[in-house]
Amino acid sequence: MTNDPAVLRGTWSFPTTIWFGAGKIAMLARACKTLGITKPLFVTDPGLAGLEMVTTTLAAAAADGVAVTLFSGIKPNPVSANIRSGVDALRTAGCDGVIAFGGGSSLDAGKTIALVAAQSDDGVDLWDFEEGRKDWHRAAPPLPIVAIPTTAGTGSETGRSSVVLNEATHRKVIITHPGMMPGIVIADPELTLGLPAHITAATGMDALAHCLEAYCSPFDNPLCDGVALEGMRLVHGNLMTAAADGSDLAARSHMLAAAAMGSTAFQKGLGAIHAMSHPIGALYDTHHGLTNAVVMPYVLKRNRAAIETKLARVSDYLGLARQGHGAAAGFDAFLDWTLALRTQFDMPHTLAGLGVEPGRFDELAEMAAADPTALANPVALDAAGFRQLFEAAYAGDLG
Repeated sequence: MTNDPAVLRGTWSFPTTIWFGAGKIAMLARACKTLGITKPLFVTDPGLAGLEMVTTTLAAAAADGVAVTLFSGIKPNPVSANIRSGVDALRTAGCDGVIAFGGGSSLDAGKTIALVAAQSDDGVDLWDFEEGRKDWHRAAPPLPIVAIPTTAGTGSETGRSSVVLNEATHRKVIITHPGMMPGIVIADPELTLGLPAHITAATGMDALAHCLEAYCSPFDNPLCDGVALEGMRLVHGNLMTAAADGSDLAARSHMLAAAAMGSTAFQKGLGAIHAMSHPIGALYDTHHGLTNAVVMPYVLKRNRAAIETKLARVSDYLGLARQGHGAAAGFDAFLDWTLALRTQFDMPHTLAGLGVEPGRFDELAEMAAADPTALANPVALDAAGFRQLFEAAYAGDLG
């Protein structure tokens, strides 16, 4: 724990209760008791389950009178079978709430388990809660959720949605329910210290993609615009430092805030970056943030006519527009920054580097066009338009 004034710390009530600061993980038992949770299911991934940060957290919660059941049966891209297993574990142990601990996969899985476990088994299906459907109106509210992020990327801790892979259709499905917003978030940047540089970079690019697409969405929401803009400033000022020095607590805390801000902002909408990334992740099991980083410049170029003025404002706010004058210079400065980040982090510049095969472009394009995030892209794209984007991203064509 530190008293460094450069490290963020506080209790924030936007968009939910967030206990933010180094050492806040010690308040886990208090969070559970505040939400009325007496026997939580602790959902995390297999890689974290045996680490000291988890064993110490579970022991401290038990010492404070909170009996925790550990569940770690989830994949990096969670599938519906993981959710069913988690619900079975929760019901078998008699749990009355969920602690979702980890990166985006753990948070998404935990939130979804809390939703499904609250339902009776008489005809309510997980896919009834797909975004765009209204079946959640007849559903029971999810069990109470405490969310604890250990990466700074997805921002799932401040979202009402999760992403789950439907194994039968090979689609990533966005599951939505207003009650999936965690009741309390414990955002402790000390939990992110020492995260490997490549994971820090990939998750940070995810946070950037969320803020960027929310800001560029054509829908009106000035509150989200302000959050997204400041989120991009925090990424610009801290991602390089966080990736270069895993022990820099100030940079880690600002990136953790940026991630939460990205998820808060994208209630305004996302766009083609995510519409492309979801099917690629579903078919090739790629890291979501890395995939966003690869397709980002190609989507920016496709959307240029609709977002040039907005990105000029962003570049000016970030200090990127000093390289030139006018909207065009501002757009190009932002595009150059995203390309420089990919180079600095040694990320692939094309879909070929992710193993994507041209023979599946038609399938990927159809899936992208049907993805709910495509609806908020600044330029309307059908399957043919998405196929052109996949071709450009595969060939590295930014012309």
